[in-house]
Amino acid sequence: MNKSTVMGSVGGLVVGVLIGSLALQSGGDQQEAGSQSEVASKQEVVNWSMPSSFPATMLIGGTGGKDFEENVRVISNGTLNIRFFDPGALVPPLEIFDAVSAGAANTGWSSSGYWAGKVPALQFFAAVPFGPGATEYLAWIYHGGGLDLMQEIYARYNIVSQPCAMAPPEGSGWFRFEVKSVDELKGLKMRFFGLGAKVMEKLGVSTQLIAGGDIFPALELGTIDATEFSMPVMDLDLGFHEVAKHYYFPGWHQPTSINEFMVNQDDWNTLSDTHKEIINTVCKANMLRTLALGDAVQFGALEQIKAKGVTLHKWPQETLDLLESAWQEVVGEMASEDEDFARVWASLKSFREEYKIWGDLGYLD
Repeated sequence: MNKSTVMGSVGGLVVGVLIGSLALQSGGDQQEAGSQSEVASKQEVVNWSMPSSFPATMLIGGTGGKDFEENVRVISNGTLNIRFFDPGALVPPLEIFDAVSAGAANTGWSSSGYWAGKVPALQFFAAVPFGPGATEYLAWIYHGGGLDLMQEIYARYNIVSQPCAMAPPEGSGWFRFEVKSVDELKGLKMRFFGLGAKVMEKLGVSTQLIAGGDIFPALELGTIDATEFSMPVMDLDLGFHEVAKHYYFPGWHQPTSINEFMVNQDDWNTLSDTHKEIINTVCKANMLRTLALGDAVQFGALEQIKAKGVTLHKWPQETLDLLESAWQEVVGEMASEDEDFARVWASLKSFREEYKIWGDLGYLD
């Protein structure tokens, strides 16, 4: 069995769960359908707001949130309505954590990597430098203790959160010049996300965390010299190619990325078990759908990027080795300073060591 077969199996399981939920709602015969309809008619209607860190038009980041909104509404028969709002319409994109925690927003659609300055350990649930691929990441989250740790940490901030969209590898960065040596990175001002930013700082880069919609103006005006953001198809939409003509791969800092759905704990407690299960099930289905979509559209975007005069580069192995060495320094230092960071890292590291036994035997290189 290869990785594609495994993803197919995972997809089958997730879709099966979703179909099961739909079956419970529709019933297997007229009598059951009538009973379910009566229950639905008595179900309290919930109307919530969901500020997003990503615009609705952005693939996966935004479209994943819009799909979540629609599927929850349909499956709940209109009794659970979670309305998507673009960045800044209700809450600034990097302030959603505080808004949901305080109850100023019922829910939020974002990435836990944006909360690095508040809770460093949460970054492990967004992306991990030199970390797991999609199937391994899913295995750790759902069956290796990752989700339990995520929810335990969020609970201290009056938030319930869960993975709700997944993206394949990202690009590593857009530069105005060809990077012939890592020494040329020193002194650059670069937009960089998550734990990878700490790695770049080890190489002398000055990093900033900037929301997606604000990156292009910063790059165009020279506020930053270089940037990374996401996959080719999303980077293309943001227009980085108009300013920077050198695009680097692989995305060592985000081999797989996850977006999250967040709920204020007090609001979550008011939901029926049915509504909670609808959210859980839709999020799992959304993880599969967004991952498959992300992989399907990258090559077309790369062709368009090349046609716009951009040169695609792959980092030489010696550069990747240097980056990985810097990552090991970063994770060691951060684990020594933060107990939660150390616990989550220990869990992921242990799982990956065990998974490698199976991965080396079961998969083709």
